[in-house]
Amino acid sequence: STLLEGDDPVALGGDYNVIPEERDCYDPAAWADDALFRPESRRGFRALLYLGYYDAFRALHPEDRNAYTYWDYQGGAFQLDRGIRIDHILLSPPAVDRLAEAVIDRKPRGRPKASDHTPLVVTLDLPEPPTP
Repeated sequence: STLLEGDDPVALGGDYNVIPEERDCYDPAAWADDALFRPESRRGFRALLYLGYYDAFRALHPEDRNAYTYWDYQGGAFQLDRGIRIDHILLSPPAVDRLAEAVIDRKPRGRPKASDHTPLVVTLDLPEPPTP
């Protein structure tokens, strides 16, 4: 919460290993007993939002479904779009005020020997630094 006290934009990004909502996975019933979807995991994620952080992707895409950042290697999950959204970038209020774009880039996941995660890319409109 100390990071939220300043006026500087703050971004906290990474693999949170949390599926925040049902719309963030292809089949909620299949994930119901998984730690990624358990109520206590989701509560922990929401606690960060209650502190004042914003989910960058949801700030610009509040209703999007099939917006995944992870697909298992098994069973053709990527090809069948059976994914989950577990990678997140949380933004402080000064950062979300400058949020211009939040995009899940699926292209890298389709490459040979790709990671099972794909990038979430956020663009902030930041002022130019002052020249000395």
